[in-house]
This record gives sequence, C-alpha cells and structure tokens, in this order.
Amino acid sequence: MTAVRIATRESDLALWQARWVAARIESALGAATELVPLTTTGDRLQGSLAKVGGKGLFVKEVEEALLERRADVAVHSAKDLPAALRAELALVAFPQRADPRDALVTRERGVRLDDLPRGARVGTGSVRRSAQLLRHRPDLEVVPLRGNVPTRLAKLEREALDAVVLACAGLERLSLADRIEERIDPGALLPAVAQGALAIEARRGDPLARDLEALDHAPTAARVRAERAFLSELEGDCNVPLAALAEAGADGELRVRGLVIAPDGRRVAEAEARVEMGEAERGGRALAREVLDRGGAEILAALRAGSAA
Repeated sequence: MTAVRIATRESDLALWQARWVAARIESALGAATELVPLTTTGDRLQGSLAKVGGKGLFVKEVEEALLERRADVAVHSAKDLPAALRAELALVAFPQRADPRDALVTRERGVRLDDLPRGARVGTGSVRRSAQLLRHRPDLEVVPLRGNVPTRLAKLEREALDAVVLACAGLERLSLADRIEERIDPGALLPAVAQGALAIEARRGDPLARDLEALDHAPTAARVRAERAFLSELEGDCNVPLAALAEAGADGELRVRGLVIAPDGRRVAEAEARVEMGEAERGGRALAREVLDRGGAEILAALRAGSAA
C-alpha cells in the first residue's frame, strides 16, 4: 500500500490530531502516512465566523483536497463539521472521544466560574458559550475571541481578560491541561455537538474508506451520531447557539441532552432523552423536535429573522 495522505488544517492542534490518527492508521493498516497541511478559509478570517459562512469554513479546503485526490483521508475536529456533508464524502470513523466539556482558564489561578467577580471579562469566540455564560452569569462581560489555542491563551493577559473558555480536549492534546481551572459541568455549559471527538473522512466507496472503519470506536460513534442528528434536525450553523451531549450509561442506553438558547441567554429551550445505542440518530432527531416544541422554534425564527435583516 502506498502512503496514506492525510489532509488536515495546519494549526498546532489540528496537526497533533492528524499525527495521532496517522499513528493509528500505521498500526491498524500497516501503511505509511503523509500529512497534507492546509490553510482553510476559517483560519484566514479574523472576524465573526457566524457572519461569513459558519464553521464549514474550517473544512472546505480539506474536503476539496479529498475530492481532487490530493489526499486520501481527512481528519477533522468533529465539532467543526457542518450538519450537511458533501454527497461524495463519508465520515468513516470516530476514534475514542476525549473530554467533551468546556474548560475555564483564568488569569488568576484557582478561580472557578462562580468565583469570577461581577463584571468579569470572559473571552470566547463561540455564540453557544457566550449565550450559556450569560444565562449562568448575566453580570459577565463576554468578549469576542478568535485565534488558535495558544493565541487565545496569550490574549488572556494581553487583553486584560479575567478568563477564557476553551475545550478541555484541545488543551489536553496540546499538553496544556494544567491551565484548566475548571472543567465546567455540562449542566452549566452544555458542550458543542461532537466536542472532543475526531472525525475521519474519506471518499464514499473508496476501498480505503472500508479499511479505515478499523479506527472507529463504536460508543463514541453512537454519541456523535446522536448529537449530529440533533444538529441536522435543527438545521444548525454558527449563527445558532445550540448544544448537545450524548453520554453512555451503564445500562447500554444513551442519555442525550440538547438545547437552543437566545444569544443573550434569557430564553432557552432544552430537553433530555434516553435512547438505545442502535437508535442514536433517531433519538437525536426526536430530541431536536422536542426542543423545537418547547420554544426552540421561536428562538430559531427570531435568530434567522435577525440574520436576514
């Protein structure tokens, strides 16, 4: 077998993830690997992603490398994937998930979310995090934040922020877990869809796609598929503050939580369900419909009307 070419973003975190997958491809398939680092539109833009096309901007060039056969496989942070994928491509494996929770990193060590002073300045580039932070602590000043993980950490001091919120998984993968002051309970900050999971993508029908299924972790795949089904049913994108988390229970069922929230945190529609592992996608879609019935439809309509205006 010739070397398997792996398309990836070229950030430190993305390269770590691609190398991690490369090692598993070499072990499972006995094939050499080669990284194909790419700069995506999302990496080049400095403004709000929600205003210029959403998180799909982090995968466009990577998927094009697959379609143009400049690469054989792509590695993504699963949370960066839009709800709808290109028909010619397929997600063929989800390796075991890391911690899906959000992390609080503070300028003053030993401070937790509830310990931050009134009016504390908290940086995040996520509308989901911003809305839930304001729901939990309406007194906070949420400061827009872009850039890779080291850049965001540097801005903690440079921009006089009291804290920033990042993904636990990203900090762990970059050996920065010691910066985490609090792994925020999902009850306060429900994670992004598929946060902490990696997605391996290949051309649909390619023999390599079947081989790559050896890297799949079935419990992770079920959790991610439930959350992505929730996202798909809501037709969610970067403009929509939504969150979902599926967790495996001891009884073999999935506990799935999901919500849609107004950007100011004042209105929220949320629901929870238990579903069989084999019914993960159906359960995720059913949960989304329940959230819509509980007021999510009105929140989404207001958001979309505002975007159109």
